[in-house]
Amino acid sequence: MSGTAPARAKDEDMAGPYALDARDLYRFFRSGAEETLALRGVSLHVGRGETVAVVGPSGSGKSTLLACLAGLDEPAGGVVRVGGERISHRPEAERARARIRRIGVLLQSGNLIAHLSVRDNIRLVHMAAGRSRGPAPDADRLLEQVGLSSRARALPHELAGGELARAGLAVALANDPDILLADEPTGELDGQTEQRVLALLRDRAKDGRGVLVVTHSPEVVRIADRVISLRDGRIES
Repeated sequence: MSGTAPARAKDEDMAGPYALDARDLYRFFRSGAEETLALRGVSLHVGRGETVAVVGPSGSGKSTLLACLAGLDEPAGGVVRVGGERISHRPEAERARARIRRIGVLLQSGNLIAHLSVRDNIRLVHMAAGRSRGPAPDADRLLEQVGLSSRARALPHELAGGELARAGLAVALANDPDILLADEPTGELDGQTEQRVLALLRDRAKDGRGVLVVTHSPEVVRIADRVISLRDGRIES
């Protein structure tokens, strides 16, 4: 048994049923003398095997919440744990290492490196993750699942909008994450491709991973196990 396995098992025992657990998140933004409260005491969890949709109007704090959950931004208060490991209030380098091991992130701004092909973007994530939990999903298999086998050698700028979204999803899944965090993953997809992507998200949850999707799509809401409504930085009851 490797030296890291007991610590990993201990972390997962502490995590209980949750792939992600966030408690009392606050985030403030200041511009001159003005202060904006983007998150106001947000608490949520995503169970292993669960798909959660986060909905709300523009400006409700959804993107800020997603960034804090992914460790891309630091909350002013509160704590985020993924797979039992604390992500928040750690140096950026430590957050980045935890993110590559445990979190799949798909943002609207994209997650592909411009000068690498789609296949090489996936392979880069494989190498960075280190695969301490066994073999990663094969790059070609991921591309087949998202319907991009014929575009494996394409560069990101050569992809159409829907293709780019699907390539980003394949990259987000490449490290076999504890939790997949996605911001409008089906926003630019046609109906048939949207259903294909939604099936892939549900399959990921069935494999025991957590899925949290920020969305305006009724189809995403329909396949979710729970829906969380955010307004003015708070979860509505």
